[in-house]
Amino acid sequence: MKRLILLFVLFFNTIGFAQDVEYSIVVKDIETQLPIENATIVIKKNKQVLLSDGDGKVTFLLNGSSNVEISETNYEELTLPWESLKENDFVVYLKNKNNKLDEIVLSKENPQNILQKIVSNSTAKLAKPCRLKAYVREFFILNNKYSYYNDGLVNFQFNGSQKKVNTTLLVEQNRSYSLIEQDVSADLKGYNLNDIMENYANLKYFDPILDSKAKKEYDFVTKGDPTNKDYFIMTISPLDKAKKAVDTFEIVYDPEKRLIIRFSIIITPGNLAELTENKEEGAKNITRSIVKVNYKVDNDDYYVLSSNEEVGYDVVLKDKAVKNIQVRNNLITTNFSKNEFAYDKSEVFKEESLFNKKNNILTNYWNIDGFSATEEEKTLIADLEFKM
Repeated sequence: MKRLILLFVLFFNTIGFAQDVEYSIVVKDIETQLPIENATIVIKKNKQVLLSDGDGKVTFLLNGSSNVEISETNYEELTLPWESLKENDFVVYLKNKNNKLDEIVLSKENPQNILQKIVSNSTAKLAKPCRLKAYVREFFILNNKYSYYNDGLVNFQFNGSQKKVNTTLLVEQNRSYSLIEQDVSADLKGYNLNDIMENYANLKYFDPILDSKAKKEYDFVTKGDPTNKDYFIMTISPLDKAKKAVDTFEIVYDPEKRLIIRFSIIITPGNLAELTENKEEGAKNITRSIVKVNYKVDNDDYYVLSSNEEVGYDVVLKDKAVKNIQVRNNLITTNFSKNEFAYDKSEVFKEESLFNKKNNILTNYWNIDGFSATEEEKTLIADLEFKM
C-alpha cells in the first residue's frame, strides 16, 4: 500500500513538473531605473529568443528549469539563474557600459575594403544550414489610416552556399484582418518573406556602397562605438555632390570577429527633398524609407535576430490626386536551431505576404512575440483579439 502511495506521489509530482509556467521579466537601467527596450532575452534551455517591449517587459512559458541570458549592446550582459527567477514581473537591472570612446578610427586600409571583408565574412557565417522560427508582423496604412494587419509564426530553413543563401518557408500559424470596409487588396504591398530573409542573410543591401563607383557618391567615416568598446560604427553618407546616392548607412560591427552586429539604412528628410517628384499617372514617389536589422552572436552561432522596415510612397492617380501608402514590417527570431526539420512539399509557403493566406490560429502566439508597438498599434491589436 505504501508503495502505491509513493508511486502516486511521484506520478503527481512528475505531471506538475511537466506543466508550462508563465514568467515575465522587466529589464531596467540600474542607474536611471528606466525600462530598456529591445533587450534580448534568451531562454538557454530551448534557445527561445525574445525582445523586451517599450516597458522593458517580456513574457514566456517555461517547462522545467533554465537559466536566462539578458543582453543589450549598450549594457553589460547578465545571466539570470533559474533559481532566482520569479513568475510575475520580475525586475532585472542592467549596468550601462558607459564607454565614451567615440573618436574617429584611423586605418591605412580603405574603409570600403574593410566593409567588403566584414560583409563577406558575415554572409559566410549566415550561410550555414540552420532553422529560424520567427514571428512576423505587418501593418498597412492607407492615407494615414490603419487599413490592414497580418502576423504569423513561421519557420525558415536555411540552406545554400557561401555565395548565396536560400530559404524554405513554412507557416505554423497566422491571422490576417482588414481594418476598414473598403477593399484595399489592390494596394497591399506585402513583402516576399523568403526574399527579405535571404536579403538579410546575403546582405544585398550593401551592394550600392560596395561598388567601386560609390567612393564618388558617399563619405565613409568609422568611429568607436561610445557604448561598447568592442565595436566600431561605420557611417556612410551621401556626399553633397552625389547625383544618385540618397541612403545613409550605419553599420555596427565587431572588428575582431569581422561580423555585422546591426545596421540601419535610412533616407533622411533632407535627401528626400532632393528627389525629383514624378507626376505621371501611376508613379510612386518615396516619402519614407527605413531598414533596421539586428544579428545575434552566440559563441559559434550567428543569425538574424530581428528587423524593422518602413516604406512610404505617394501614388499619382488619374486626376493627379495623390494616395499615400505606408507599410511597416517587423520580424523577430524566437528560436534558433542547427537541426533541419522534416516537411512535405505541400506545406511550403509560396505566396509573398501572409495576407494571402487563410487564417490559422492554434495558440495566442502573438502574446509572447516580444515586439514593442506604438500606443495606436497596441489598441488596434487589442481590438483584433477582442473580435476573435
